[in-house]
Amino acid sequence: MKKLLISPSNMALGEQESQIYQNILKQSTEISLNLMAVKVENHPEDFLGWCYELLDVAKNRINFDLLDDHQLPTVKKLQDMLISAISFLQVKTLRIAPWPMISDFIAQRSDVLVLEEQLKLMEYIATLRDNKLQDMIIEDRLAFAGKHTAKHDTSVYQFDVEWFASTKSAKGFHQQLADLPGAFDEALAHIPLEGPVTLENYQGFTIAFLSAFNGSDEKPTLAPATRLLAMRRPDVFTPITNNRLDALCQALGVTRLNNRDFERYWQDIVQAIAKMPWFAMACGTSELESKLAEVKALLPIFFYYADEDTKTSSNYYKLLHKPKRTTTSSGTKSVRRSKESAATLVDRALSDESMPEHIRSKRDSIIAEVEKGRSVDETIQLMRTIFG
Repeated sequence: MKKLLISPSNMALGEQESQIYQNILKQSTEISLNLMAVKVENHPEDFLGWCYELLDVAKNRINFDLLDDHQLPTVKKLQDMLISAISFLQVKTLRIAPWPMISDFIAQRSDVLVLEEQLKLMEYIATLRDNKLQDMIIEDRLAFAGKHTAKHDTSVYQFDVEWFASTKSAKGFHQQLADLPGAFDEALAHIPLEGPVTLENYQGFTIAFLSAFNGSDEKPTLAPATRLLAMRRPDVFTPITNNRLDALCQALGVTRLNNRDFERYWQDIVQAIAKMPWFAMACGTSELESKLAEVKALLPIFFYYADEDTKTSSNYYKLLHKPKRTTTSSGTKSVRRSKESAATLVDRALSDESMPEHIRSKRDSIIAEVEKGRSVDETIQLMRTIFG
């Protein structure tokens, strides 16, 4: 273990990497005896490999039974520092990597990235872009805006709507979106659905987005704005979240943005990524590459740290693997939907050409059950069981 801990001192580290290494060493001091008890046989010669190896030690190989309670937060902080370092180092490669290397990196990590599910979200979002937020059912509006609810029926939303920057913690934004969706439509209207997006387009969006909060006690912040922009034009805008912003800004070599840096977001994030060699080269020589090229501004997100737990952290996965009903002393508890939402979800399912006509004829009954909280698939299967 000692050899592993000191090995980066023999690597040709840049100034940022050296500072990260020193911070990790300081964090390791309090649990040094516990770390020294771990036998290490793999000694990577690069800093990224070193971070992965030490993270594996801190997550899976250290003896947690021998840790005192006051040391557990130290271990967690060490893990977080290593995860941030890995994200920084991987995103940093985007500054010089060519397109084939970018697409290969993502393809090779497709399982751990839950890539299929993430791309399903973007395919679904593509069907919504021509619609106004104020005309969408609530579930679709929240899918576009990045907030998951139990009403996102897994038979329709076969993905976690919070991929590519969750906005669930932006309560003020969601209150305004619920009250004044048309105001955000006015903001998004400044961003063309095709062709170049200019600074003037972005400035028009920014002014309208900020104006949507006029007369409200809620404060407009940057992160949810970038989620809307990224869903509108995933080939132009990269969404940001507070927990990954340090790694992204470090990798791009810019000072960390604060939550009101609308001007710097355009210059330091959007324009910086657009100038990278791979961005101009992005094209499709395969089906996967074509899909990635269509959402190329989202690709930096695939370079953040991901592991085997990424899949199980998906809200879609959690919904699939939890009981559909919970019984309490007061009876059966379920999530009710609006009649409009239930009708929309059911009509989408019934539009399948393979759906039998006698099942389609039960549309009103199916809608009534879905409105009560039963899933679309569950209700249709019940109808098939009853009526054949």
